[in-house]
Amino acid sequence: MGNEFVTVNINGQKKEIKKGTTIEKIKNEFKNKEKGIIVAGVVNNQIRELTYPITENCDISFVDLSSSDGVRIYRRSLIFLLVKAFHDLFPEDEIEICHSVSKGLFFESSRKQHNAEEVQMVENQMKKLVEQNIPFKKETISLEKAKQRLLNENRLDKYGAIKYRTKPYVTFYKLDDMEDYFYGYMVPSTGYLTLFALEYDNEGIVLISPNVSNPSSLESHDIPKKLFQIFSEYRQWINILGVDNVGKLNDIIERGKADEFIRISEALHEKKIAQIADMIKQEKDRIKIIMIAGPSSSGKTTFAQRLSIQLRVNGFVPENISLDDYFVNKVDTPLDEFGKPDYEALEAIDLKLFNEQLNDLIKGRAVELPTYNFLTGKREYNGRNLRLKEGQVLVIEGIHALNPRLTSEVDNESKFNIYISAITSMRIDKHNRIPTTDLRFIRRIVRDFSFRGCPAVRTIEMWPSVRRGEEKNIFPFQEEADVMFNSSLLYELGLLKKLIMPLLNDIDKSRPEYSESRRLIEFLGYFLEFESDEIPFNSILREFIGGSCFFKNQLSSAGNDSCCKDWDV
Repeated sequence: MGNEFVTVNINGQKKEIKKGTTIEKIKNEFKNKEKGIIVAGVVNNQIRELTYPITENCDISFVDLSSSDGVRIYRRSLIFLLVKAFHDLFPEDEIEICHSVSKGLFFESSRKQHNAEEVQMVENQMKKLVEQNIPFKKETISLEKAKQRLLNENRLDKYGAIKYRTKPYVTFYKLDDMEDYFYGYMVPSTGYLTLFALEYDNEGIVLISPNVSNPSSLESHDIPKKLFQIFSEYRQWINILGVDNVGKLNDIIERGKADEFIRISEALHEKKIAQIADMIKQEKDRIKIIMIAGPSSSGKTTFAQRLSIQLRVNGFVPENISLDDYFVNKVDTPLDEFGKPDYEALEAIDLKLFNEQLNDLIKGRAVELPTYNFLTGKREYNGRNLRLKEGQVLVIEGIHALNPRLTSEVDNESKFNIYISAITSMRIDKHNRIPTTDLRFIRRIVRDFSFRGCPAVRTIEMWPSVRRGEEKNIFPFQEEADVMFNSSLLYELGLLKKLIMPLLNDIDKSRPEYSESRRLIEFLGYFLEFESDEIPFNSILREFIGGSCFFKNQLSSAGNDSCCKDWDV
């Protein structure tokens, strides 16, 4: 009898279950009524689908939409549901995922002539499929058979996605009469997908689903127009480079053309930065302050330096000021909901002093700029005096730079706002996207280890807190920007892969962060890794891999504790 049963530990509660019982069945018995939609389980720190059978003693927890893993699984399942519903109604057409927009995902069809009425038809068809509670059937076949199947069916984008993978098998999912390849897990059936909406916008379809901050309902949808323009511009870059999916990037690397690809990618960056500097020059009589904001690991510091160079070309004399130097003394730092110092709160900055000094500088008065000592947690004055002269402009970067409250006492006419983020529209294939967040996450893991003495497990642990700070302090103000800059580079994940893989593989199975490390390893498995000496010393990527001409001493003097303070840059 003992061989027929295993012991599971769920939130401290142990119970014997029959060997082979699925997580879904266990979930139905243990479900906490206060939780929302449970979409997966964690078995000994590894994410498992609800259809996974338990065959040994283990710890189990459930994954709902209050976690990033849960949201990813739910959205992925919704995407397949949308693809299926769209195909049912328009079998001669094909829908493709383009990019994220605010609280949703933006899709276009190959026909690109659908209207609001047709989008409503697709939503109604999705709801019918949900009511039918159709299972997502999983099939695992060998890598070689999968390649041959995709080639025979002329699904070249999906073939390119797995062409260079070393994993010996590939998983397909089938929904009713439709089969597709998806990266990552699914819910067991369509009946789980009760919370979603479709909207017609910008001649495309927006799929709206729950998010971590609001897992039980749908937030009102509004496409940020300026951010949408950045995605459109990025797709133009993709067309110039001829790389709209991972397979095409890998082909370039395999053919030994990576160096040329790097040079073109970097040239697009430089051209855009020069264009921004030209925009500022056109309003030189008005602009005295340039504000730069963006989420973690966007490359704000390198961008500010490169923009300053282009400003000099245009006759300006830029003066860089860091918002960090205006932190209140550590003892006066506001506390978060857990009673810990909240360094990302706007009130962690001495707003009164900051506004007074900016106004004095704009009016031509001399001020003594502060310097924040992170070791002592106090603001200091070391004789750094500044008075703006003819042609001088202030360049200020930080997470709050676009928040109107930061410069509430400064004339808006004197400011030029820039939003920067690493935004990618390149896809794994037509139905599998590359999340912008993952690109920044990988950058940060590499940088924190190399230059802040911070192991990958610590960066993974604190990333949810960083994301919450971005949702609260950065993203709501991105539309305040006069211009946006996309800091992503199409080649970078192949290069970062070589640096991050040893760090991820070093995370022990006993750690809660193990599951996330495995997810990133699986994701990076789509990319061929490579090395190159062609990355310019002023590249934004150098901020994360080293060798930047702007950071002569890149290793933090604060040692192993520096990453734990989470000063966001």
